[in-house]
Amino acid sequence: MTRQVIIPAGGMGERLGEALPKALVPLCGIPLLVRTLSAFLPLGLADTAVVTIPAGHESSIAALLEEAFPDNHITLVPGGVERQDSVRNALAALRSDTELVAIHDAARPFVTGDAVEASFEAAARVGAATVAVPAIDTILVSDGDGYLSETPDRSTVWYCQTPQTFQVAIIREAHETALRKSFQGTDDATLVRRCGQSVKLVRGDFTNLKVTTPTDMTIAETFIEKNLVCV
Repeated sequence: MTRQVIIPAGGMGERLGEALPKALVPLCGIPLLVRTLSAFLPLGLADTAVVTIPAGHESSIAALLEEAFPDNHITLVPGGVERQDSVRNALAALRSDTELVAIHDAARPFVTGDAVEASFEAAARVGAATVAVPAIDTILVSDGDGYLSETPDRSTVWYCQTPQTFQVAIIREAHETALRKSFQGTDDATLVRRCGQSVKLVRGDFTNLKVTTPTDMTIAETFIEKNLVCV
């Protein structure tokens, strides 16, 4: 089945203490977006990626990608107000023959090829999949007033990661339904599940962290310096 990847990269780096788009924040000297796209190079997916970008940074990001990935066919699309809006814009920019799409956070530079391939295989078979890891901590659910409401069985709880991978028709329908019902989700798999579609959990790795805070950046730098990840 024909495949593409979407990289939502429309966010800014305020929580990292940066005034530039998070995609441009350097991690050990290389911008996050370049590191993340490079993870898809061995799979033949980087050069045809669809990347959502923040307004006003089109030329700088285009120049960065041209330098890092010469002769690429990366499609840049404007990001929306929310991540969900950005992904919807990117879905509209996929090639007409694309059957499977992996949606992967720009701030997760250490995803493995094995996890990506496993998510594509599961999505081809089931319709939808998300990379995730089993929870190692006890999870507490609040009642909304700061008091413990319940403690889910840890054996059933997973930490969500990306990519989240789908048959294109399924994820497009999910986004159209969410738009029609004015629902904002925190991830794409949730939109699909709300439509009644099963979502397969594909086991990932704890090194597939999302770089959001200065602490995350320090951890990511340590992963690279200690050769704990392939970069």
